[in-house]
Amino acid sequence: MGSTNMSYLNPKTVTLIGIPGLEHVQFWIGFPFLGVCLVALLGNIFLLIIIPTERSLHQPMYIFLAVLAATDLGLCVAIAPKMLAIFWFGSCSMAFDACLTQLFFIHALQGMESGILLAMAFDRYVAICDPLRHTSILTPLFLVQIILMVAIRAMVLVGILPILLKRLQLFQSVVIVHSYCEHMAVVKLAAEDVHINKSYGLFVAFAILGFDMIFVMISYILIFQAVFHLPQKEARLKAFNTCTAHIVVFLEFYILAFFSFFSHRFGHVSPYVHILLSTIYLLVPPALNPIIYGVKTKEIRMQVAQIYILKSDTRK
Repeated sequence: MGSTNMSYLNPKTVTLIGIPGLEHVQFWIGFPFLGVCLVALLGNIFLLIIIPTERSLHQPMYIFLAVLAATDLGLCVAIAPKMLAIFWFGSCSMAFDACLTQLFFIHALQGMESGILLAMAFDRYVAICDPLRHTSILTPLFLVQIILMVAIRAMVLVGILPILLKRLQLFQSVVIVHSYCEHMAVVKLAAEDVHINKSYGLFVAFAILGFDMIFVMISYILIFQAVFHLPQKEARLKAFNTCTAHIVVFLEFYILAFFSFFSHRFGHVSPYVHILLSTIYLLVPPALNPIIYGVKTKEIRMQVAQIYILKSDTRK
């Protein structure tokens, strides 16, 4: 690693400091985050076992839920090990290329999660607004095409971020004020012109999160219009109940996402507040999603009940 006037030329390693201002309590903060990660891992693994094995769950909504569970697992694996190593063992050093790899997977998985939420909103729209054509529109081939499009969009758009960072050579610091490698946190280290990096980062955020959020909102405006025009109260309640889990997941994901995004670029939030909230944004939804869908989905509740009944029978 070369240095000139306190600058770093082509750094090979970076240092993640965790949560600035809270270094003295990071060790204890790691335990609730570990608990959240364990809930996320167990819940999403359970969904990935239940959905493929139970034939009644071989429907578009649950197939998208399985992809969402796989994405959430990926986020936990991408973030938690290094973050907990920083909190518990002071393992702050990280290879620059490994940092860019982590950055790619975190943001690509975020983009995939957003796309899957949009796909789930489209599924609910067709199921409620055009139920007779639901099976003819959301065919297995169409589902595969949607999932591939979501994955390719995220990987291509996000994949350019580390390429643009890799072209930078001169850095004013190698200390990342974060608990994981986040795009803007790395961009702020550069001692060169980073207008392209910042502009493209904004473009990716709005091309993925902004685009998806707008169309999810449009889907639910149309869904609510259709629901409120149903003649019977029971039918309205049943239709609305099929959407409540997705609405809760949608709100938690996008509210936290945009708060984290804008506070990093335009806000004057304390660094430790921003880092805590951005970490919560990435780790809490993967833990909550299986719980929300498990509570609100009758078929999943029945499978959980059957597992417990079988366990109690075998013990007897």
